[in-house]
Amino acid sequence: MTTTQQPPFPPSEPPRGQGPGGGRGQSDGPGGHSPGDGHDHGQGSGGGNGPGHSHSHSHGPAAPVSQHLRKVIAAILIPFAVAVVVGLAVLWPGGVPGHERSGVGFDRQTQQATVTKVDEVDCKSVNASGDTPTGDTSTAEGSSAQQQASGTCKKATIRVDTGKDKGRTFTEIVQPDQTRQLHQGEKVVVAYEPSAPKNLQYSVTDVERKFPMALLAGIFALAVVVVGRMRGVMALVALAISFMVLTLFILPAILEGSNPLIVAVVGASAIMLIALYMCHGLSARTSVAVLGTLLSLVLIGLLGSQFIGWAALTGNTDDNTGLIHGLYPHIDMSGLLLAGVIIGSLGVLDDVTVTQTSAVWELHEANPTMGWRGLYRAGIRIGRDHIASVVNTLVLAYAGAALPLLLLFSIAQSSVGTVANSELVAEEIVRTLVGSIGLVASVPVTTALAALVVSADRPGTPAPAAAAPLRSGRGRRRKR
Repeated sequence: MTTTQQPPFPPSEPPRGQGPGGGRGQSDGPGGHSPGDGHDHGQGSGGGNGPGHSHSHSHGPAAPVSQHLRKVIAAILIPFAVAVVVGLAVLWPGGVPGHERSGVGFDRQTQQATVTKVDEVDCKSVNASGDTPTGDTSTAEGSSAQQQASGTCKKATIRVDTGKDKGRTFTEIVQPDQTRQLHQGEKVVVAYEPSAPKNLQYSVTDVERKFPMALLAGIFALAVVVVGRMRGVMALVALAISFMVLTLFILPAILEGSNPLIVAVVGASAIMLIALYMCHGLSARTSVAVLGTLLSLVLIGLLGSQFIGWAALTGNTDDNTGLIHGLYPHIDMSGLLLAGVIIGSLGVLDDVTVTQTSAVWELHEANPTMGWRGLYRAGIRIGRDHIASVVNTLVLAYAGAALPLLLLFSIAQSSVGTVANSELVAEEIVRTLVGSIGLVASVPVTTALAALVVSADRPGTPAPAAAAPLRSGRGRRRKR
C-alpha cells in the first residue's frame, strides 16, 4: 500500500492548520483574513474502485498574502498609526476657549419653553403704527406691510421651563406672513438677553425638535443592526467614535488656535483607522483600503491647498463663518475650508476604497490563476461604474445643500459665469471638484494596490495531480 506524497511547504511559508482530512485550513495573523476550514476526502483503489482522488473545500476568504507581504504592510501602517497617536497627543486641546457672548446667531443663551396660550388679535392693535400703508403692495415689502396692517395676528403666551427664570411668562406677536406659526402646547426654544429691558429679554428663536430627531436616529440604528447584524453594530460604534473625535478633538483644537489643516489631517486619519479596522476587521484587505484612502487624502489635500490659494477663497462667506472669525480672529478661515474638504471627502473615500479592494479579492477567489494585470483590468471595469455613481452623488449632494443660494442667483437672472465667479459658489465648486478628483484617483490607486498585494507572494500550491503516484489498496488519511 502506498500513500500519495504531497510536496513540502516552501521554507518561507510555514505549514498552516489542517482540516480533519489533510486539506489546508486558513489562518490569519495581523493583516490576514478570518480563519477558514478545509477538509479532504480520499478514496482508495482497493476493491475495484479505481484510482483514489481527493478534493478540498475552503470556507471563508483565502489567506490573502504571505507573511512577508504582511510584514511590509505592517511596516508602512504601524509607523503611520503611531504618528497619528502622537499627533493626537500633541494637539489634544485643553477645552474650548471661553469668550464673551455676542448675542448673535448660535452665540446666544437659550432656554426651553412652552406655548401655553394663543389668541387671535387685530394686527392694527398690536403694531407700532395703526396707519394702513399706501405704498406699492405688489412688492414683497409692500404686501407684507399690508398683511401686518389689515390681517389677523396671533398673541402667544410662552412659559420659560428652564433656567433661573423658570415659570416666568412673556408674550410674543406672530405676524400672519411669518413662516413659523406658534400653536398652543408647542415646545419652543427661546433666546435670553440679560442686558435687554425685562419685557424684551426673551424671544422665540426655534421650535423644539429633539424627539423626532431622536426617533429618526433610533430607526436608523435599528435598521443598521437588523440588516448589518454584528457588522452593523460595529459600524454604529465606529460612527460614535468618529463623532467623538470630531467634537472632542478637531473642533476644540481649531478653536484653540492649532493649524486647521494639520488638525484635520490627524483627526481624519484617526477616524479612518478606527472606522475601517473596526468595521472590516484587522486584515490585509482592510490595510490595502487604508493605504488607498491615505494616498487619495494626500492628493485631495495638495489639490485643495493649491486651488483654494489660486482662487483666493477666504472661507468667510456667510454669517456663521463671519461670526467665527469675529469671535476667534486667529483662526485661519481658508485653512478651515481646506479642513472641511478633507473631512467631507473621507466618508465617500472609505466607501470607494473598501469596495474596490473587496472586488479585487473576490475576483481572485473566483479565478486564482489570474495575474495582477488581469485583476487590475477587471477591477477597474467595476471601478468605472463606481466612479460614475459616486461623482454624480457628490455633485448632487452639494447642489442640494446650496439649492436656496442657487435659487437666489436664478431670481437675480445672473449668468452662469457670474454665479460661478462669486465666492459663495466658487467655494462649493472647488470643494466638489477637488473631492471628486480624489475619489476618481482612489479607484485606480486602490485597485492597483489590491491587485499587486493579492497576487504576490502566494503560498506554495500542491503539485499537479498527474505527478502523484496512484494509490493501491485502501486509502488512508495522513496527519501532520
